Amino acid sequence: MERSGRRTRRLRRAVATAAFGVAILLTGVMTASGGAEKAPGACVPTAGDAEGPFYKPGAPVRASTGSGLSVRGKVRGAPDCRPLPGARVEWWHANAAGDYDDAHRGTLSAAAGGEYSFTTDIPGKYPFRPRHIHFKASAPGFAPLTTQLYLRGGETSVTFDLVLSPSTPPSR
Repeated sequence: MERSGRRTRRLRRAVATAAFGVAILLTGVMTASGGAEKAPGACVPTAGDAEGPFYKPGAPVRASTGSGLSVRGKVRGAPDCRPLPGARVEWWHANAAGDYDDAHRGTLSAAAGGEYSFTTDIPGKYPFRPRHIHFKASAPGFAPLTTQLYLRGGETSVTFDLVLSPSTPPSR
């Protein structure tokens, strides 16, 4: 009887984990299509996502953590979609074996038009999670954003815009 109970608990855990993975994958399909949708004259802030347990502050400033995938985008501020030059963009992801390591962590500052770009290896995959890259973006006057870019598979280049929310809501 005890053995059957353990098997049932394992099965429930596996089903719950798989359901979470499917939900993340469905969210990722929407996210990977490009940051935030623009309404005329306004920007919708990029949705936040889990930081995960592998974030480490102080990633080195660099524009490359490997090769095979080019990531670029713009950092903008809501609600007017203005570029945020100098915004800090951090990224980290798993290596080919599915482990997080310091070789796949980087930081850079957005250019004058809010643009950022870096090259990296294709993120590794681990159980119940699609391939993904974690991001943290920040700029003075805006709330920090932590989100993830989910890859569909086969990409060599992807655009991922980051739209930050004002740190204090605009007064009406």
